[in-house]
Amino acid sequence: MPELPEVETVRLGLVPVMEGFYLTDVETRRDDLRIPFPRDFAARMRGRKVTALRRRAKYLLADLDSGETLVIHLGMSGRMSVYVHGKQRRIGSYVYDKAPEAAGTGKHDHVVFETDAPARIVFNDHRRFGLMTLVDTKTIEQDKLFKAIGIEPLSEKFNTAYLEKALDGKKTPIKSALLDQRLIAGLGNIYVCEALFRANISPKRLAGSIKKDRLPPLVAAIKKVLKDAIAAGATGDPGNFQHQFQVYGREGNPCKAKASSSESVGHKKPCKGTVKRIVQAGRSTFYCPKCQS
Repeated sequence: MPELPEVETVRLGLVPVMEGFYLTDVETRRDDLRIPFPRDFAARMRGRKVTALRRRAKYLLADLDSGETLVIHLGMSGRMSVYVHGKQRRIGSYVYDKAPEAAGTGKHDHVVFETDAPARIVFNDHRRFGLMTLVDTKTIEQDKLFKAIGIEPLSEKFNTAYLEKALDGKKTPIKSALLDQRLIAGLGNIYVCEALFRANISPKRLAGSIKKDRLPPLVAAIKKVLKDAIAAGATGDPGNFQHQFQVYGREGNPCKAKASSSESVGHKKPCKGTVKRIVQAGRSTFYCPKCQS
């Protein structure tokens, strides 16, 4: 499932052809995705301006001038493909393909948006685990999809004081605690493994047992790994953050830890350990037993 950097990368790619533009047409090819589309879903968006394109946790939020917000979750396999009318062209730092006549008519192309950028945006999801709905913009944080979601890890509010309070007394492993969306929004398996490695903390350590002086490096590592991933276009096609993995997916390989001059993030000396894989709460965890304690 896409994690925060993947969703943020999609948002950045949609902004130049969606934010500030009108939805000149919206077409649905079926009645539902993971859940049914709301009543008059397409009609309520046609002719509306997208005033802002935001992200909350792993959700994309398109605020409309009608006072409603289009909520999009990509699920396991959802993709937002952008095509421009006319020849291939660059908009900002993004290059968009020319829209072929067949764009949006594929078997798994479930929703098609036309904007006056002009552009065609196609939502494709062959497993249909994705979600699209409309909610009231003013009360979105009280909606059932969002009311239990925790703090954004890239916000200023996510700091040492917050993490200390969130982890206090917790007897679950730190890996599980960081994956709890009620505490921190959008963190997933890949980036938690990488952040714990950068902070030299074992994923098996109980969350409530981590000493206070180790929390600032952990906060810094979480923010840095997310920013690095976004800068690299996230993990997987078309991004390449997977080439920067230090531990994730590297079971049996030498630890990449090297001496760092950073006091907040990084390792103080090179490590000669080997990356190990364990299973925690049904998910693979990758870490170095030698330098993560």
